[in-house]
Amino acid sequence: DREVVLDVAPPALRSLTIDGKLRFADDRDLALETDWIYLRGGELQIGSEARPYTRQATITLTDKVPGEDINTMGDRGIMLMRGTLSLHGDRQNTWTKLSKTAAKGSNKIEVLNAAGWRRGDEIVLASTDFDPRQAERRTVTAVAGNTLTLDRPLEYMHFGEITYGVDERGEVGLLTRNIRIQASDDAEKSYFGGHIMAMPGSHVQVSGVELNRMGQHLTLARYPMHWHLAGDATGQYIKNSAIHDTYSRCVTVHGTNNVLVENNVTFNTVGHCFFLEDGIETGNQFVRNLGIQTKCHPTLPCEPTNLAPFKVAGGKNFLTEGQKSKNVLIPSDNNVSTFWITNPNNIYRDNVAAGSDQIGFWFAFPEHPTGQFEGTEISKNTWPRRMQLPDFSGNTAHSNLDGFMMDRGPRPDGTFATGGHIALANPADGNSPMVERVIEDFTAYKNRNGGMWTRGEMSVFKNLKLADNAIGYTHASGSFAGSDFTSKVSDSLFVGESDNIGNPRTPAEIAYGRSLPEPDLPDFPIRGYEFYDYLHHLDNVTFVNFQDNATRKTGALSYLLYTSFGMSTNNTVERAKFVDAKPVYFPPIEHKWSNDDYGNGTYKTSVFNDVDGSVTGVPNSFILINDENNSLALDSTCEVKPTWNAAVCKGDLGRLGVASPGGPAGPSIPGF
Repeated sequence: DREVVLDVAPPALRSLTIDGKLRFADDRDLALETDWIYLRGGELQIGSEARPYTRQATITLTDKVPGEDINTMGDRGIMLMRGTLSLHGDRQNTWTKLSKTAAKGSNKIEVLNAAGWRRGDEIVLASTDFDPRQAERRTVTAVAGNTLTLDRPLEYMHFGEITYGVDERGEVGLLTRNIRIQASDDAEKSYFGGHIMAMPGSHVQVSGVELNRMGQHLTLARYPMHWHLAGDATGQYIKNSAIHDTYSRCVTVHGTNNVLVENNVTFNTVGHCFFLEDGIETGNQFVRNLGIQTKCHPTLPCEPTNLAPFKVAGGKNFLTEGQKSKNVLIPSDNNVSTFWITNPNNIYRDNVAAGSDQIGFWFAFPEHPTGQFEGTEISKNTWPRRMQLPDFSGNTAHSNLDGFMMDRGPRPDGTFATGGHIALANPADGNSPMVERVIEDFTAYKNRNGGMWTRGEMSVFKNLKLADNAIGYTHASGSFAGSDFTSKVSDSLFVGESDNIGNPRTPAEIAYGRSLPEPDLPDFPIRGYEFYDYLHHLDNVTFVNFQDNATRKTGALSYLLYTSFGMSTNNTVERAKFVDAKPVYFPPIEHKWSNDDYGNGTYKTSVFNDVDGSVTGVPNSFILINDENNSLALDSTCEVKPTWNAAVCKGDLGRLGVASPGGPAGPSIPGF
């Protein structure tokens, strides 16, 4: 019950327990070194919301007595059993974008807003190419307006333009803060960093803080910033902060609701970064966060699981369904994502996933919450796959394997299962009507596999901007019953290749004149939009720069290669626009670039309806793959388009499915 003002840098402490209040004096630079800080019910304060701290404060967490467990919260941390953590630094302009392209070899960059940035600041430039490791850390040696001079030249070009209507201006994040929480440098070898853990009854307000060498590798519940089963955390936040060079996650929200995570920068972090743990968490807001270079755990290479019809181009060997990775906290950490989202009832607005080894935004919805809540009554009555998505808008994903993944939710045993999102009017009632879910203003570029892979029903996408991806968009059905449609994409833009040529490095890329999503497969046929199973509609979508060349074929519209799932003849396209773009291409079956299992011939009956003739010039025509297996459908009314590997047919078209005895009741499936 005493307030103590720290106005000297004390000798290194064994530990520090706070039952009253410890406040850093605000008129001098201070440093505090200790194995751990335990807030049993007191308060640690550096600055305040009204008066942010303006001097330099550093807390270094050592590990001189390893292996302790302070009231179940481990050690080497700031651990709140209850109490208050109030840290308020003086930085708010945490990241910006390039205002022009930064050339390889340059030691100067121009940004949109360098207000408040200073000589000596450490910054990071995000990759604007397929390779997330092209992110570069530099120190600022001079600031003149919005021009920054760097301590050494850039090794890569970083693109800084809006190209063909797609904003591919690279992000620049500020890593320096005047309040720093860090582990001592031995953590660089042990991967056993510091952590902040807030238990129920705690109150955390963190702003303008730098977290460095934090997180404890392969140790549950030891993360850089972690709300642990805190319940309603209204008014609590982490914002304007930098989290970098960490060993397990970035911000973990576990069993906690209504936290604000805003305007933070992360860089060079291990495991899922912004992490909703069990699927019970709701009402949290993730706003304008920038995540750069999210890495898989170092003990294993990244290994995507093959749980949807999902393989990157080239058909690499992946883990099989049900198999668990070893030496990771959860199996999906080796299919790592910058934003791991297990419950849709949270807000994600204006965030950027700028360079994950695997996935940018991963909506991995379990059927019921897992982990700590598995089997509880609240878990049994919570249905993440049926809940509405209140606001996912203005987000960007680039330089990942997949920019956006809405599939493959966790099972209670830690494995994964194909699982889409089907929002119901009443999530607790499985017979409740389906309702639309809307995703708006999403941008994805330079993703090595897909800009977007999503699974579910009645999904509405507006104002997508997808460019420079191997595949722009693929959507799988989540159910064959009760849905009016599977997906609608409207008022959107797909660009095959933009002015961002990347940084060509391989002989194939140098010969081609730009970087490639699959350098070992330069002839991979890039495509904008892929139809897949059940019922899909496109309206007012523009396709730019999908033209064949000497290296590879391409097409604006296609089908998933090489799907074994049924096609709906009611798939529609209308008000489509093509600018220097071949409208359609069905690649012939070649195993080297499959994204599926080569099917049972269903790909060979691919079809969709050109409602207004904007694709073919023939209103109410059908585009079919030009394959001998389509001999029943291709007749004298059809015009073959050799470069499309397709035919344009008139008349009426339907699909007949024949089920084997005891098999699924095909005729009950609507939309076909």
